[in-house]
Amino acid sequence: MISAIYHLVRLARAGWVLAHEGVFSSVDPTMVPPAARLPLAMAKLIARRRLAPGGSRLAAAMGRLGPSYVKLGQFLATRPDVVGPNVVRELEQLQDRVPPFPQDEAVQIIEAAFGRPIGEVFTEFGPSVAAASIAQVHKARVRDVDGNEHDVAVKVLRRGVERRFARDLSDMYFAARFAERHFSEARRLRMTEVVDTLARSVRMEMDFRLEAAAASEFGENCAKDTDFRVPTVDWDRTAKDVFTLEWIDGTPLTDLDAIAARGIDLRDLGRTIIQSFLRHAVRDGFFHADMHQGNLFVDMKGELVAVDFGIMGRLGHKERRFLAEILYGFITRDYRRVAEVHFEAGYVPDTHKVEDFAQAIRAIGEPIHSRTADQISMAKLLTLLFEITALFDMRTRTELVLLQKTMVVVEGVARKLDPRLDMWSTADPVVRSWIEANLGPRGMLADAGRGLAAIGRNVRELPELFDRAERVARRLEEAAQHGFSLSPASVEAIGLAEARRARWGNAALWVIALTLLGFFLL
Repeated sequence: MISAIYHLVRLARAGWVLAHEGVFSSVDPTMVPPAARLPLAMAKLIARRRLAPGGSRLAAAMGRLGPSYVKLGQFLATRPDVVGPNVVRELEQLQDRVPPFPQDEAVQIIEAAFGRPIGEVFTEFGPSVAAASIAQVHKARVRDVDGNEHDVAVKVLRRGVERRFARDLSDMYFAARFAERHFSEARRLRMTEVVDTLARSVRMEMDFRLEAAAASEFGENCAKDTDFRVPTVDWDRTAKDVFTLEWIDGTPLTDLDAIAARGIDLRDLGRTIIQSFLRHAVRDGFFHADMHQGNLFVDMKGELVAVDFGIMGRLGHKERRFLAEILYGFITRDYRRVAEVHFEAGYVPDTHKVEDFAQAIRAIGEPIHSRTADQISMAKLLTLLFEITALFDMRTRTELVLLQKTMVVVEGVARKLDPRLDMWSTADPVVRSWIEANLGPRGMLADAGRGLAAIGRNVRELPELFDRAERVARRLEEAAQHGFSLSPASVEAIGLAEARRARWGNAALWVIALTLLGFFLL
């Protein structure tokens, strides 16, 4: 009960900030549950009337609420299926830039992480060159075993950030569970899983050993690519609070004039970005999920280099096949096959017909094929595809939504380099190559091998399965003879839970309605 009070108070504060910034001013009262209409009216009364030109009320509110909510906003910007495209556009204005913490504090954190003076870790350690809510980056120099010196980037975690994020995440879990209990749409969108995904992302971002491992794996996958690479991790100078990797001398993609002045073909660079992303997603099943211009550089060799590996996406073999066949189906206009892939993957319930789903997909695909190359947007296609999911009772697949959002970002970056980029001809070689390798004769043999391996594992587990079945049968027989019984502790716990639900249900609905509107109903 006490913890529930703390959650409600903090969420009420968040709701007040959202209301004061005018986040709810444009919400239609007829689109919210009846119990939330009075709080919505009150929120509109306390809303600020003015906003800085070009600003976002939602982004301003998230900024006021602190780094945890900034990170939540940035994460929700990757979930258009949850908050809608209009809210995504507002959240994309969030800037995770905060004042750096003192140099002395960074030195103390590094010395505590490695148990030795800063001079024994780095030959030089410069001031902060970038600061965000979780960490800041310094430029430093190191001496290798051969006595040669080179520059490195050193990422240092802010003190106390883990405690702050843990508290705010517990509030978000409380709100998500409440929403799923009271709103069917929240259950379909799996709000608790949204917070789970955010929590996993934050945990990885706050343990730099995990981010270093992601960078290392990503680098190994790209080792043979001739146009894309990943900075090398310095494992000797990496710990939970400190992440050291190769310093990139290059031009950020935010400075297109400088890239063009170097004689680099922007159209080729745009194709490289699209094809690299598709290779990572379809070929490797492990992709950079935050490939905006600020995280991409062109190095002195003209290669594309990615940085910041806190948000990475994974796809299993089934999901990669799903993605490849969908893209290939749209390329070849085989809408029946696109629909069949959805059913084979289990994404559309069997209560629907393949023919009906194929018809809906045709309604998306045909208008796109009637346009010129520079008017065709793969990101728009995937966005439209997600819009029909509710019609066919498709449950949200977080890994696919993250993929879709990343593709939107990647396409946007590529089109800034080449506004007439032909997405389909650019994607075709990568997708076709994967289809031929994995769905042709060689792919069938590989599938057969995986099937035989699975059968072998099941055969080895048969004795244990029989033992379990025997124990279950024995317990069911005992239950049939004597009935099911609950322990006194279980009975007491059920009673307390029901009493707590009755006591807090209506009160909680009023107190956190504003916050739920801000997070889930916009």
